[in-house]
Amino acid sequence: MNEDEHEVAEAAQTTLENLLDLMGIPASVNPVHEVLVESKAEVPSSITLNVEGDDLGILIGRRGQTLSCLQYVVRIIVGHQKNVWLPIVIDVEGYKQRRCNALQTMALRIADQVTQKREPFALEPMPAFDRRVIHMTLADHPEVITESSGEDEARRVVIVPKVLPSN
Repeated sequence: MNEDEHEVAEAAQTTLENLLDLMGIPASVNPVHEVLVESKAEVPSSITLNVEGDDLGILIGRRGQTLSCLQYVVRIIVGHQKNVWLPIVIDVEGYKQRRCNALQTMALRIADQVTQKREPFALEPMPAFDRRVIHMTLADHPEVITESSGEDEARRVVIVPKVLPSN
């Protein structure tokens, strides 16, 4: 981690702690040093913070929407403070890690189905982070490719066989 990244990480942690304090949520914020989604592609390093405490479901919200919004607010505040725009990932009690593992398992299972049936399969609409997990999980799959379709809240991943059957 270079000096800019270290400063941004400290600012992100302080900002998140202040926001949690203002919301009246007793919790601790700890840096995470492992990557949520492994990738062979060159991606900018991200700062990951895990919030720990009791009964933090309110921070996650329905399908992680509250957590996504909190992450967005922290990114905006820190970006303007430091004038450095690095990806900041906020997790709560390992929720995103568990979600990531579940998405990877689901992606591989559906890729097997697509391979067997030789028909594309459209997943339910999901947030950008979840779509990215699916794309990265199947990036090196020998028999399927992934593509996104739809817009905004209706954006979804479609898993397609690499060779469609000819009619």
